[in-house]
Amino acid sequence: MAQPVLSSVKRTTSIADDNHWLETGQRASSKKMESFPPPSSVTLTSLPTEEEAHPITFSWQGVDVFTKPLGVTGWRCFRRRGVEVAPPPAEVHILKNVTGVCRPGELLAIMGASGAGKTTLLNVLTHRNSEKLRITGDLFVNGRRVDPDTLTSRSAYVQQDDLFIGYLTVREQLIFQLGLNGSEHTRIGTPGQDRRLSGGEIKRLSFACEVLTNPSLLFCDEPTSGLDSFMAQNVVSMMKGMAERGKTVLSTIHQPSSEVFAMFDRVLFLAEGRVAFLGSCDEALRFFGKLGMNCPAQYNPADYFICQLSIEPGRQETCRYRIHSVCDTFELNDLGKAVLEDVNANQRLQNHEDEVYGHQREDKSPYKSPWWKQFHWVLWRSWLQTIREPRLIGVRFLQGLAMSVILGLMYNRKGSYVDVMSINGSLFVLVGNMTFQNMSLVIHTFCTNKELFLRENHNGMYRPDVYFLSKNIVEAPVFTLYAIMYTSIFYFLAGFPHDRDHYLVCVGTSILLAWCSVSFGYFLSCLAPNLSVAVLVMAPFLLLMRLLSGFFINLRSIPLFMKIISYLSWFTYGNEVLLINQWAGVTNITCSPTATRCYPNGAAILEQLGFSEDDFVVDLASLGCLIVGYRVVAYTIFHLRTMRSKPRG
Repeated sequence: MAQPVLSSVKRTTSIADDNHWLETGQRASSKKMESFPPPSSVTLTSLPTEEEAHPITFSWQGVDVFTKPLGVTGWRCFRRRGVEVAPPPAEVHILKNVTGVCRPGELLAIMGASGAGKTTLLNVLTHRNSEKLRITGDLFVNGRRVDPDTLTSRSAYVQQDDLFIGYLTVREQLIFQLGLNGSEHTRIGTPGQDRRLSGGEIKRLSFACEVLTNPSLLFCDEPTSGLDSFMAQNVVSMMKGMAERGKTVLSTIHQPSSEVFAMFDRVLFLAEGRVAFLGSCDEALRFFGKLGMNCPAQYNPADYFICQLSIEPGRQETCRYRIHSVCDTFELNDLGKAVLEDVNANQRLQNHEDEVYGHQREDKSPYKSPWWKQFHWVLWRSWLQTIREPRLIGVRFLQGLAMSVILGLMYNRKGSYVDVMSINGSLFVLVGNMTFQNMSLVIHTFCTNKELFLRENHNGMYRPDVYFLSKNIVEAPVFTLYAIMYTSIFYFLAGFPHDRDHYLVCVGTSILLAWCSVSFGYFLSCLAPNLSVAVLVMAPFLLLMRLLSGFFINLRSIPLFMKIISYLSWFTYGNEVLLINQWAGVTNITCSPTATRCYPNGAAILEQLGFSEDDFVVDLASLGCLIVGYRVVAYTIFHLRTMRSKPRG
């Protein structure tokens, strides 16, 4: 007998035993939560859920999906005598009049050969990844048309790619134990770096995360991909167990074993974008048998039927003729008519006491918990991720310590001479280091988690403002402490005045500069579609900001349009504040023998740079405005991109 992956969980082929953890979780999820305790005290009885799950009958009728062929840049609509007509031809017909239904207590498996339309159908049913598709047809839930927000709030989606925050443990990801007792304190790990859970454990964790809110409708996208036969059977057993508890479960599946195939309540075979069969496994054997496609003994029925519905190289026309014959036969068969009748019956269902949608449709929310609960838990998770992120804590502070010591010693001044160029250069280096390291870090951390956010947001877990606000609050102390540490070491090693007021101004300005660079990093992260683009556009933006700092060019000599851009540069305000803090009130400067120019006092230095002591407070206020302004713009872009990527009805 194969050894279990998790030693604390008993492994058998029995559905009841194999899903004992799921039963526990579902019992817990039926209890309402009166208050949110601290994460460390969360137990099975305090599982966050808002209401009981209600049975859902999900049906779709006449679904047709078209996509643009390669080379077509957009859809065009024509008008003839004031009436809109269909787009021009030259489009690919992916799904063709697909009709089906899945009832409560039913596990429906969607199967077919590659290119049959399985993933496209699942995307249509879940309102996902359909921006570039033209879709017609109707979707109904308990007699009501489906819209994305309501569907999201009552369903869950286990996607094929497992995305998690690798620095959390299993228990922290779930907030309670859900059958992963042997691994509950194990870090999830990051793919390609430090993956610590097996593929089967990761898949079970995906299911556990989705059933936390006790959904009535569950979608799964090839949940057994990459798993061995034992773990695949285990995962399907979990899905079967959920269906037996009254859930409606739909899943695409790839090459199920004979044992897994027998677990399905009903199967939907797609071929060339059409429905070839929809019914029970026994009905599938009889239906295909009457068509001369008798599954041989000791042969996997799923593999056999998919093979019969595939396009073989060199026999394309013959295979397509066979496929269309099967699809046409099913439509005219009693099984096909029964499916259509079930779909029509679901559409006719009108329950004015419908608890799935409630009476006040205008008050519906796609999110499964109130704002404050979302904020509470996202803030907690963001904090755990931040303190366990090695790049943000360990490596980050070690790098800052090394750089501050090296640069501080490099600019260390000895003797009674004053080297104006070196002092000004060291202050500009301070501004630059507060920018580059903070900005690059926030771009990497924010962009790498963006895909996970979009998935969880689409699943109705939390709002974009909750995520954005939590990230800002959690990361602020880290960037602040880094600025204090770096500036303090650099300030005293470089030999700046050992005066409390000058030191506090320098540290305070560094904190503001760090926050400005972080704000601009958020702006670039939200503006760019991915990490690569964000890093690519960061360099030219920062080059422009540095050139307009007043260090390389006198701001009084630049054109008007460039001066307007300089108002958006924190380099300008930060450099001016630090130079004023350094040179204001300084008299009787003793120049270095190697100096190319000697200044009598600090006022002359500021005058030569085009700076004024009167702008000190204005500069500090401008830094504060940039911090707020860049984050407001960043969140606006972030919110708009999130709304654009959300499924639409």
